[in-house]
Amino acid sequence: MKKRPSAFECRRCGHCCHGAGGIVLTARDRARLAAHLGMSEEAFTAAHASRAGDKFHLGVRKDGFCVFFQEGCAVHPARPDICRAWPYFRGNLLDAVSWELSHEYCAGINPDVPHAEFVRQGFEALRAQGVEAHNDPESPNALRLDGIAKPGQKVPSSTKCE
Repeated sequence: MKKRPSAFECRRCGHCCHGAGGIVLTARDRARLAAHLGMSEEAFTAAHASRAGDKFHLGVRKDGFCVFFQEGCAVHPARPDICRAWPYFRGNLLDAVSWELSHEYCAGINPDVPHAEFVRQGFEALRAQGVEAHNDPESPNALRLDGIAKPGQKVPSSTKCE
């Protein structure tokens, strides 16, 4: 059997690690990062996060990069779910146009892989990493997978995104 080309291979360029306010931290993320850094969750949150409304966001440095970006992710084994999920975000899985636009943003996305295969590999990658919103109100919307048909399945009409 011929191996399928990979839909995504991280180039460690840091482009997705740049930008203020985009990394939403769930309770699970905060606990995992705090444990990885040998800190209490309270100490971690005070040092590395801010609250905006009902969600915590990972801090950014003055240069706009994530506080943990150091020529790559300094907390990669414990990185937040939203980082684990890239580029398999809701918009890219649901909408082929969004996926096409993401090619300009991320050199690691293989433009030669069809969208349907990107979606198939995306669900596989998310499942392997245990990443999904799980009805957690703290979860970023980009991780919500309801209403997205897995390859070979139809989305029930009651969950279709309009």
